[in-house]
Order: sequence, then structure tokens, then C-alpha cells
Amino acid sequence: MQTVPILAPQAAAQTAGLDSGDTAWLLAATALVLLMTPGLALFYGGMVRTKSVLNMLLMSFVSIALVTVVWLVAGYSLAFGDDAFAGLIGDAGHLGMAGIGPDTLTGTVPTLLFSTFQLTFAMITAALISGAIADRTKFTAWLVFVPVWTLLVYVPVAHWVWGPDGWIAHSLGALDFAGGLVVEIASGASGLAVALVLGPRIGFKKDAMRPHSLPLVVLGAGLLWFGWLGFNGGSALAADGLAAAALLNTVVAGCTGLLGWLFVEQRRDGHPTTFGAASGAVAGLVAITPSCGTVAMPGAAVIGLAAGVVCSYAVAWKFRLHYDDSLDVVGVHFVGGVIGTLLIGLFATAAMTGGPRGLLYGGGAAQLGKQAVAVVCVAAYTFLVTYAIGKVIHRLMGFRASSEEEMTGLDQTLHAETAYDHGVLGHGAAQTPSPAPDRTKDRSPAE
Repeated sequence: MQTVPILAPQAAAQTAGLDSGDTAWLLAATALVLLMTPGLALFYGGMVRTKSVLNMLLMSFVSIALVTVVWLVAGYSLAFGDDAFAGLIGDAGHLGMAGIGPDTLTGTVPTLLFSTFQLTFAMITAALISGAIADRTKFTAWLVFVPVWTLLVYVPVAHWVWGPDGWIAHSLGALDFAGGLVVEIASGASGLAVALVLGPRIGFKKDAMRPHSLPLVVLGAGLLWFGWLGFNGGSALAADGLAAAALLNTVVAGCTGLLGWLFVEQRRDGHPTTFGAASGAVAGLVAITPSCGTVAMPGAAVIGLAAGVVCSYAVAWKFRLHYDDSLDVVGVHFVGGVIGTLLIGLFATAAMTGGPRGLLYGGGAAQLGKQAVAVVCVAAYTFLVTYAIGKVIHRLMGFRASSEEEMTGLDQTLHAETAYDHGVLGHGAAQTPSPAPDRTKDRSPAE
């Protein structure tokens, strides 16, 4: 996502008035991105054990409601209002969406639609963090964390990268077409922070914690891939060639990410898995998010492949470094976001960016340096502020569920529900009818 004057020269040129084609495309793209959060809920829900499925689904769904309230009250104005201070935050001129009517335009589309499109990005970014703290989070604490995090972390970073005169886009000159910094790196670094605040799950590195439903995982990945076409293609804010290129790059990177992950599994483990295919596709999509509107198709293929290969190894870091990132938010979203953001510095083409070029396209190393600075700054800010938020919540009300609640299962203890009324499956530790792939196998020093 981007404001028109920053990263979409084709759209920026069309400022005469509302364009019905651009508006129709962004309406569709907004619906596609909204679907991604329920898709993420299924993806995450399939990855946890049966005793916490509903809790995982609800953490994503409630994020939709919480972020919407925050965004409409203050988030949009602070992220996309006129710059208030040194490219760090927007002004309060549109609190409660004040001053924005049906005839107000952002480029060639209604500002109300642009704001809603941006809202769907904020929703899924908050929901992504839940994967790092699955199986052990107090739901009431999550209800407090999401709105606070959205205001203090997501909104400032969105202004830095996409807002009018945001410092990363305008002063630094780093590129992020659809959210490598704002969505992927922010959610990954924040996920690591709260995972450290809560500590590891009971039985981490000792008990098998396999995904209870691979069909749900694959279904969720498919819905994410489908929605990602709107996520990236819609970020052009126009129904034009840039949107088409971004959409093609998204398809290509998802495919090469999938193949890269399966290649690693075959060589390392001796068998490719459906879990690996779903994870590899998501890794490729994560990496292409910042670069889909800045690189040509060959660059997209390399970026997706690199993410599939590197992320397949990165998910094991938690066992060596002793942090419990339950559903690999760090290994996939943070690492994939870093890969995609940095490789803009190698593969950016002037035909896509309207100016800046990567090292391999005659642009020198300057753009790579700008991308690296943006990665470090966003990662450091989001990690430190999220860690502070998590610590305060943990001290005031407790962020982690009790040991008894965790052992029994969050579905029963926090929500008085069970996902499956099938006897032994309702207790869901690791008792599935047939073995599912386990990322802990051959990677945990304790096994």
C-alpha cells in the first residue's frame, strides 16, 4: 500500500478526477484483502493442536473488529494525514474520519475507499502477531494489546513508509510497494517481542506440537494467496499496467517460494510435505510484497525462490535460540520480509519504479543501502515498542494464560467451547488419526 504521490507514478499522473475503473478495481482488491484475515485464521487454526483451534481463529477475527475501531477513530488520520512532525506521524485533522466525504479523492479513487483498503492491511498485520504466541495467550490481554499496538506501532510505521512526507519514503528514499516493512517486518519483529514476553509453551522442545489439520492449513494458504492478489495488485491504486505487473509477480513468487521450500525438504528430510508447500507459498508471497511493484518478473522469481529456501531453514532458529515462535511468524514473515525488502536493492528496475534502480540493473549500491537502513529502523522500533507494550500488559493484567488453562486447552478454559466433539480429538494434544509433519523433528536439540 502506498499513497499515490510516493510510489505509483502512473496513478499519480491521473489527478483530474474520479476514475471508475480504478475505483472498481480497488473495491475488488479491498474485498480480497479483507478475506485474507479469515484465511489467516484458518491457516493458523490448522497449525495448532485441537485444544486451541477456536482461540486461534478468534484472535484473528477479533482483530478485524478492534483494528477497525482504532483506524476510524484515529489511525487513518495519524498514518495518512498531513505530516505533523519530521516525517514521523500524521496530524489529527481527520480524527473520526472528519472532513472526508464521498466526493473526497485520493488520486483517482474515493478517499473513503482508500482508507478502507488501508484498514484491511492494518487488520491482518495485527492478526499475524497472534501466531507467535499461540496456545498460551490470555484472550482479555489480546483485546488490550491489539488496539494499543495498532496505534503505537503500526500507525507510525505506516506514516514513515506511505504517509505524506514520511521519512522512510521521502527523506531516506527506501521503497516498499505493498508492505514488506509495514506489514511483514513489523509483524515479525513484534511477534518475536511478545513471544519473549510470554515465554515458551509448556513442553516446548520436548513435546510434539504438530498441526492438527493440514487440510485447514492448505485451505488457509490458498485463501491467503487469493487475497494477496488484491494486497499487491491493489497497491497500485489504479487499474493499469503497474497493477498487472504486481499481480503477475505475486503469482510467480508464490510458485517459486513453494518449489524452493519443497526442494529443501526433499534434500534435507527425504520427503516433500503439504505443510511445506503451504509454508513455501506464503514465504514467497511475503517476500514479494515489498518488491512486487519495483522488480521485473525474473527478479520476482528469484526473490520468491530465495524466500522459500531461506525461510525453510529459518523456522528452526527458534530451537537453537530458545524463543518459542509458535507458528513461525519470525521465520516466515520477518525473514521473508527482510529478504524481499533488501532484494529491491538488487532487482529494482526503472521501468517499474519510475526512477530508482537496483545494483544488478545499473543503479549501484545506494538503493541497497537505503533498503537496509529502513529494515533496521523498522525492526528495531517495532521490536522495542512492542516489547514495552507486552511487558506493561503482562505486569498490569497478565498476558499469559495460566498453566492449567494452557494444559487443558484455551478453547475450553477461555471460551467454553470445543472445535471437535469427537471424543479423544477434543483433548487434542498430539493425537491425530495419522501423523502430521512436525517442524520440531530433526531440529530441536532436545529431541
